[in-house]
Amino acid sequence: MSPDFWRNRSVFLTGHTGFKGGWIALWLSQLGAKVHGYSLAPPTTPNFFTETQLQDRLQSSTIADIRDLSKLARRVQAAQPSIVIHMAAQPLVRESYNTPVDTFATNVIGTVNVLEAARQSETVQAIVNITTDKCYENQEWLWPYRENDRLGGHDPYSSSKACAEIAAAAYRNSFLAQSGIQLASVRAGNVIGGGDWATDRLIPDFPASDGCW
Repeated sequence: MSPDFWRNRSVFLTGHTGFKGGWIALWLSQLGAKVHGYSLAPPTTPNFFTETQLQDRLQSSTIADIRDLSKLARRVQAAQPSIVIHMAAQPLVRESYNTPVDTFATNVIGTVNVLEAARQSETVQAIVNITTDKCYENQEWLWPYRENDRLGGHDPYSSSKACAEIAAAAYRNSFLAQSGIQLASVRAGNVIGGGDWATDRLIPDFPASDGCW
């Protein structure tokens, strides 16, 4: 992770107001990247985005929905990024049972919109699509899943992420490879760290006043 690579590089990051997205935005800004964030408003109070005053470190911050393709495409065009990092999602399993339609719309169509907006851009060279290790069909076994294991999901969240993986593969093979745009899919597991006040987390955070930073 050379700062020379990231210095002054334009990066379009979805989900920058969330826990993982906030940390990525902070890290990239410290490496000298010009980060353009696109996300819904922070999902909790308190939250990482406001507690760290992250907006002051970003080149731009757009509060909007990735399901809005026209606005998303306009913001990508304005940012002229060379790298797109897609982290925006409905990330909670239990919430996916309460709002299955919104979960599928955000995690599948939202991902397609990000890929399409990047495809329309003349500057994008690489896309990193962040999904989850929950995208694999749950076999209830003890060993880790591998990249060639079957995709699936018993719950709407896991299933939507498997769908997002399939959509990304289709865009890679149908459009992006011919355009010279590299697409990597990253299947992350649980992440524990400061600034995560979301519901149902493994280890809830402490208030910032208690010195979690």
